[in-house]
Amino acid sequence: MNDSASSTSPAADSPDLVHVMLGECSAADADAVFDVLANHFDSDRDNDVPGRREGPRPATWTGSFRADHAPSDVAGVILAGPVTADLQGGPVAVDRLRHTLAAAFSVETAGSAAGDQEVDLQLRLSNG
Repeated sequence: MNDSASSTSPAADSPDLVHVMLGECSAADADAVFDVLANHFDSDRDNDVPGRREGPRPATWTGSFRADHAPSDVAGVILAGPVTADLQGGPVAVDRLRHTLAAAFSVETAGSAAGDQEVDLQLRLSNG
């Protein structure tokens, strides 16, 4: 984990908090995406596997990350297939996660919505 990352959970009311939901992907690809983020940002997941929600729709994986800095030296990662990532949080923090994901994967913006203090961004991650 990055030296600036600590073992504490991100604060729920922090403008740096980004909620991430991954879908339309394998468990291994979800793990790969969350590993990239957890190596650079504090997370509510620590060393646990991402939260998985089962239901009538395909499985999704969730986690929260405190994007309070812009990391450097992000290595590329290979995915078995494309991953849909929904990011929700403060504009600066969401942009930091997007840049980190773009350093590790090929990223295409699939949709976005912005409010005064929060951004919803949907990305499609694949191999670059």
